[in-house]
Amino acid sequence: MNTLEEKISSAAAAGRTALIPFLTAGFPDKIRFWPTIMELDDNGADIIEIGVPFSDPVADGPVVAEASQRALSDGVHLREILAEMKERKGLIKAGVVLMGYLNPFLQYGFEKLAVDAAAAGVHGFIIPDMPFEESVSLRAALKNQGIALIALIGPNTGEKRMRLYAGENEGYVYVVSVMGTTGERTALAPQIAFVIRRARSVFSVPLALGFGLGDPSQLTMLPHDAQPDAVVFGSALLTHLDAGKSAAAFLNRWR
Repeated sequence: MNTLEEKISSAAAAGRTALIPFLTAGFPDKIRFWPTIMELDDNGADIIEIGVPFSDPVADGPVVAEASQRALSDGVHLREILAEMKERKGLIKAGVVLMGYLNPFLQYGFEKLAVDAAAAGVHGFIIPDMPFEESVSLRAALKNQGIALIALIGPNTGEKRMRLYAGENEGYVYVVSVMGTTGERTALAPQIAFVIRRARSVFSVPLALGFGLGDPSQLTMLPHDAQPDAVVFGSALLTHLDAGKSAAAFLNRWR
């Protein structure tokens, strides 16, 4: 079983939904970033998604996009992220996933990316703007290093396309809760329960629900048979941290 699947399965065995915080690399600033990652790790994060800053984050709402711009202004880039992760390999108990856009990974080179990511302790990648049909070479390079390439599906993903992803998917499936960009919402889209049920019937790996989550009460809007195995929160966490509050306090609301 993939490390990411193990993390989510362990949470399920403990009777809870797995927690997956997302934090843009270099946020709130370069000095506080790694202490914040360790605080998340020490306070219940099962998997941590680290965002690779990019100048044109088409899937991100204003909060994550601004965080990305701030990080880029501070000189945060992929090579530095991997180097600093390598220095800390083995110190983070949670699974670690890099989430970013294709261009920086393409420029880095897929084979080198896979080797360096493995050396840095990365367990998975999420690349929102990489079509499945164009992922063959990267998927193969990552697979050789035991790293998962995680699929994103949303309200507009049909069952036929889900089955295409399911044939290759590892780790978990990222279920996008809304049509649109990242950012907090007060409610979940009505059709998301149907999307989760359909995904459950297709995929053999856990389902992680993200985009728009900011409060645990949102999960009560979903029926029992459409609860996700894990939840991902990004914008709400970034806003919380930017207000000077602690990562531990945010995670405690979800535990």
